[in-house]
Amino acid sequence: MSRIGKAAITIPSGVTVKISDGNHVSVKGSKGELSKTFHPDMKISIDNGSIKVERATDTKEERALHGLTRTLLNNMIVGVSTGYTKQLDLVGTGYKIVPKGKGIEISCGYSHPVVIEPIDGITFEIAAEKGIVHLKVSGIDKEQIGQVSADIRAIRPPEPYKGKGFRYANEVIIKKLGKAGKAAK
Repeated sequence: MSRIGKAAITIPSGVTVKISDGNHVSVKGSKGELSKTFHPDMKISIDNGSIKVERATDTKEERALHGLTRTLLNNMIVGVSTGYTKQLDLVGTGYKIVPKGKGIEISCGYSHPVVIEPIDGITFEIAAEKGIVHLKVSGIDKEQIGQVSADIRAIRPPEPYKGKGFRYANEVIIKKLGKAGKAAK
């Protein structure tokens, strides 16, 4: 039995969960509403203010889906109740991020600024300190926040010599040594 899959998910106050035919789950909370259709072999049930996920057989596919289904449900509940945030740091002289409507405009060494269009359910916060620009990507859908953050990081990934570019807030960049030059005689 999956240790993750067999753990029950407690439904916090202010969050409503509806399960309809075909394993379609709708979760509504103070931050918004999410819905997703899960694999038909997973049995999702609500009892006494908690959600339980069970599987019918012990095949390899269903064992894999068991923990995944439970985790996706938990992510939906946490998203609509508290939300998710991912922080990126832009390091580099002259690199900047400017709000443009609900989207952002990034200047990071290219001949043109890169524009990120506004995305439904995603908000951007910009702060700067000591040559580092902090960008917070917030929303209720954990999967969407991760994808948007990865797309932004791909614009200018950190280079290995000076560490310039986008990096996640707690990411450690291992720098390479530059040229050693001629040995002194």
